[in-house]
Amino acid sequence: MNFLRGVMGGQSAGPQHTEAETIQKLCDRVASSTLLDDRRNAVRALKSLSKKYRLEVGIQAMEHLIHVLQTDRSDSEIIGYALDTLYNIISNDEEEEVEENSTRQSEDLGSQFTEIFIKQQENVTLLLSLLEEFDFHVRWPGVKLLTSLLKQLGPQVQQIILVSPMGVSRLMDLLADSREVIRNDGVLLLQALTRSNGAIQKIVAFENAFERLLDIITEEGNSDGGIVVEDCLILLQNLLKNNNSNQNFFKEGSYIQRMKPWFEVGDENSGWSAQKVTNLHLMLQLVRVLVSPNNPPGATSSCQKAMFQCGLLQQLCTILMATGVPADILTETINTVSEVIRGCQVNQDYFASVNAPSNPPRPAIVVLLMSMVNERQPFVLRCAVLYCFQCFLYKNQKGQGEIVSTLLPSTIDATGNSVSAGQLLCGGLFSTDSLSNWCAAVALAHALQENATQKEQLLRVQLATSIGNPPVSLLQQCTNILSQGSKIQTRVGLLMLLCTWLSSCPIAVTHFLHNSANVPFLTGQIAENLGEEEQLVQGLCALLLGISIYFNDNSLESYMKEKLKQLIEKRIGKENFIEKLGFISKHELYSRASQKPQPNFPSPEYMIFDHEFTKLVKELEGVITKAIYKSSEEDKQEEEVKKTLEQHDSIVTHYKNMIREQDLQLEELKQQISTLKCQNEQLQTAVTQQVSQIQQHKDQYNLLKVQLGKDNQHQGSYSDGAQMNGIQPEEIGRLREEIEELKSNQELLQSQLAEKDAFIENLKSSQPSPGTNEQSSVTASARDSEQIEELKQELATLKSQLNSQSSEITKLQTEKQELLEKTEAFAKSVPIPGESETVIATKTTDVEGRLSALLQETKELKNEIKALSEERTAIKEQLDSSNSTIAILQNEKNKLEVDITDSKKEQDDLLVLLADQDQKIFSLKNKLKELGHPVEEEDELESGDQDDEDDEDEDDSKEQGHI
Repeated sequence: MNFLRGVMGGQSAGPQHTEAETIQKLCDRVASSTLLDDRRNAVRALKSLSKKYRLEVGIQAMEHLIHVLQTDRSDSEIIGYALDTLYNIISNDEEEEVEENSTRQSEDLGSQFTEIFIKQQENVTLLLSLLEEFDFHVRWPGVKLLTSLLKQLGPQVQQIILVSPMGVSRLMDLLADSREVIRNDGVLLLQALTRSNGAIQKIVAFENAFERLLDIITEEGNSDGGIVVEDCLILLQNLLKNNNSNQNFFKEGSYIQRMKPWFEVGDENSGWSAQKVTNLHLMLQLVRVLVSPNNPPGATSSCQKAMFQCGLLQQLCTILMATGVPADILTETINTVSEVIRGCQVNQDYFASVNAPSNPPRPAIVVLLMSMVNERQPFVLRCAVLYCFQCFLYKNQKGQGEIVSTLLPSTIDATGNSVSAGQLLCGGLFSTDSLSNWCAAVALAHALQENATQKEQLLRVQLATSIGNPPVSLLQQCTNILSQGSKIQTRVGLLMLLCTWLSSCPIAVTHFLHNSANVPFLTGQIAENLGEEEQLVQGLCALLLGISIYFNDNSLESYMKEKLKQLIEKRIGKENFIEKLGFISKHELYSRASQKPQPNFPSPEYMIFDHEFTKLVKELEGVITKAIYKSSEEDKQEEEVKKTLEQHDSIVTHYKNMIREQDLQLEELKQQISTLKCQNEQLQTAVTQQVSQIQQHKDQYNLLKVQLGKDNQHQGSYSDGAQMNGIQPEEIGRLREEIEELKSNQELLQSQLAEKDAFIENLKSSQPSPGTNEQSSVTASARDSEQIEELKQELATLKSQLNSQSSEITKLQTEKQELLEKTEAFAKSVPIPGESETVIATKTTDVEGRLSALLQETKELKNEIKALSEERTAIKEQLDSSNSTIAILQNEKNKLEVDITDSKKEQDDLLVLLADQDQKIFSLKNKLKELGHPVEEEDELESGDQDDEDDEDEDDSKEQGHI
């Protein structure tokens, strides 16, 4: 600034200089000065002049400022001044727009300077590289400058950044900056960068933008946050709107679940600041972006399911039924819920179950319909409720049936305590408010959309017009109101309802034609030459009459297809009829309604066409035109073709049903096969396990046999060593005899076991008398007990032998210790005086010999002790195996006793049965004798023998079943 003061002071002292000359001098100083301070002061002076003299500074200094950015990167201060100056030159801030006479001229100036700056793509790349600097005075003005460039010439700058290496990634780092000013301006920069550029939107999304933005929204307080939350939501909309790839990435990343806390606003009557309303409005719009009807059906459906599963739909319904919610938020919430449930059966079922917090509770649908038919409610709210009702019924035949059922006589509440959805629609249909008439007619038409069953059911609805008069059908009442000449909006709504009702429903067409006044009314309306306002009504009347011809089943002789065509030819003329029919699609509001499902109108006057009705017109206009020009012969041929097709369809349907039944049978058989396979696998697994267990038992048995043979060989191999170590051969022989005795006992037990098995087989083959069984069982049990006692005594003997061997080992150890002590005492002894050296040497030699002998004996004792301990361990193992064998034999004995007991019981039962049969035979013989029938003894004997044989067969079969 001192340099600037010098320049300005020189201006006042000398001749008058213009601002352009001052700026020129400053630019020269920036270009030619070798001192960094001089260049810095000059750039700072240009910055201070750039706002007021934007054009002059831009023309003269831009090139020098870019050169400073390239050459003086080491000095952050001069870089910051240069970036600020360029920002002032390029941006169109509000202050300048107020001061300038022409805003357009200011905008053109900014775009021209932007074009000059980006003409060299290296300038944008240089600016991106400067954003990597962490210095606040460099990064912040760089962010603002790049944002301004994007606002001026967005597509061109976007393309340069897109081809720049790591260009988008560098900008994404701004969201992680700890300084909120830079982070917030980075959000604004990304807003401008992602606008209308799908490629950059995808790159930003895959650079983890969703995670970072949602974190910022959470940190700022969700809907209670400030303008930063608003900026983040706008950026999220840029990334997701009309970008199927990003929408799928958002859903797959489980980011929909993180949206639920946004709508936890409760039922509070306060706390709705303007910023909160704005934030919540943007949040609702973001939800609608994900479930928009313009998205691919699969993507919309998956997002709808995710919103229901995470509880987002439930949270929106809570806001919908809350009190104190601002009107615009309530309207947008209704629109959001509409698109979340549209075409999704699960969500539609949940919405049908939502109740308003009233006393008594009312369904949410009823509460919303009450608002729709209430003319005091805001227009946008009524449109939102109509859209919600349409979305609830879209592809929802279950919901359509529930709505129509509330109009049928069997379901109407006679007490009148509760109002139903159908009653509200009828009330709106016949009210004095034309907007209510139109909304109710369209809503009722959606209850019939593509549902022939409900079209037929609605014919049953009867209305009481006045006291004393008979009830009138709903169809007749609609035509009566049409003939009364009500408002155009009311007539258009009723005609759309009738066209939807009669299309694809010959029964409804027959009911409509049955009233003789309907056809003359339609032909009269079409034939008249009315003004432009009435042309739309004429076109709809022509469409209704055309539907009555096309879907006519010729059940009424007076109104058959051919007669109706002749009537049109005489009264209207075919060309005139087709021209009037074309008035519908040529209407200016028709194309607007056909674009979006949502009924979004600027005012009630524009509320003429329904989106679904435009689809119906497009579908029927061509076929009705063909039907009018067809001759009677062509109609007959078409009827024959239709009948043939119907027969063909019936045959196809029959075969389809057969195939469906066969498919069901195949599925059942497949399930049975899979069940049997599972059972087979389980049985095979069990068999395999049993085989492996048997093999394991065999291996264990073989291993035990091998070990027993090795033990016998081992005992024979070291018998000599045992004799040398102090164990007498007699003791070894005695131990062997005991082992042999144990083996013989084991063989005896096995033979006894075999005898018992044979005994059991004998019992099974021939049932002996009970007394014999008792004696044998007593004998066997006594023998087994004696053997067990003998085995126990033998075990006690073996244990005592082990104890004696252990005492002998202890004795040997004590003797060894005494020998060692004697050796040490002898070594310490002093030689006797007076003896010669030869005697001393001899004694020393003797002592050494005795010591070596003692050491050798000690080593042998150690070996003997080791061998004894091993032998003791082997004997213990033999004892353990003997104990296990005894336990196994005891278990087998118990099993035999149980089998014997069972056989005794069976024999007792057989004896009782034989006794009963004998008693019966005896009583029957006595009765025969009393009756005078002679009974011979041979017959008695033969019958008795035969009975005995039968009893024996029965006993054998029972015994086999028991075994």
